[in-house]
Amino acid sequence: MRRRSAAVALVLLSCAPAEEGRDGSMVTGLTGLTAASSASAGTGSASATEGGSGVGPASGGGSASPDGTADDGPRFDLGGQESGTVPPPEECETTLVATVRDFSQSHPDFEYVIAVDPGIVQSMLGGDGKPVYAGGTSGTTTGQANFDQWYRDVAGVNLSIPIEIALADQGDGTYVYDDPAFFPIDGQGLGNEGNAHNYHFTLELHTQFTYQGGEVFTFRGDDDLFTFVNGRLGIDLGGVHGPLEGSIDLDAMAGALGIVPGGTYDLDFFFAERHTSESNFRIETTIGCFHPPG
Repeated sequence: MRRRSAAVALVLLSCAPAEEGRDGSMVTGLTGLTAASSASAGTGSASATEGGSGVGPASGGGSASPDGTADDGPRFDLGGQESGTVPPPEECETTLVATVRDFSQSHPDFEYVIAVDPGIVQSMLGGDGKPVYAGGTSGTTTGQANFDQWYRDVAGVNLSIPIEIALADQGDGTYVYDDPAFFPIDGQGLGNEGNAHNYHFTLELHTQFTYQGGEVFTFRGDDDLFTFVNGRLGIDLGGVHGPLEGSIDLDAMAGALGIVPGGTYDLDFFFAERHTSESNFRIETTIGCFHPPG
């Protein structure tokens, strides 16, 4: 689907029952997200309550200059132009291309500890466009070496498969992708490994949008979700848990994200499904114009 530029507001929502052995919890707030209830573990699993620390963008986000570029933070190769200075293309799209990486359930970070775990990644995206490991607060990961495999192709560890996320026009200025049983690679990659679905995968998505003012981005789903705008962490829903929700009010967070209206910025999205038996993924957005990074 292709459209002319529209106002930006990404909202990722996912409404489905919590996974077996996991309670659905809600994360709210704009500049700091907190869990309204604890994520409980099944038999032999850990549990934790998500506090405000490590969730939402970290402080010290930097200010923006009038031309739409931030005065600090990472810079990425956009065909000779820095993020925040690339003019929007004449044609836009609402179908986003993502990379899913399939893992075996025997990977140390999968089918491991169940807990809400903010702080797994640092507040700034790495220079290679990948999240930088920070460790987390609840022990749902097993170290940097294993985490670094999540969003990189590693022979003998994962297999990458491209998929599309098609946002449906709701006719009221919003666009929705909603899948309460998000299993995009069933029977593919390393296979279902005897399970009803292929439950063990990550998803990486890179796109750009032009910030018009007034946009909001929200995600609801499970498990981990790390969303970066202009290289800065805006939503941190790390951990193995039932559906959680987080939002970015781009106006309220413009200073922390280093963005100004009229600038074109990267949106980098990293998701992981690490545990049986549910997978929820919902996007709702008023962004009607996306385009690939240059």
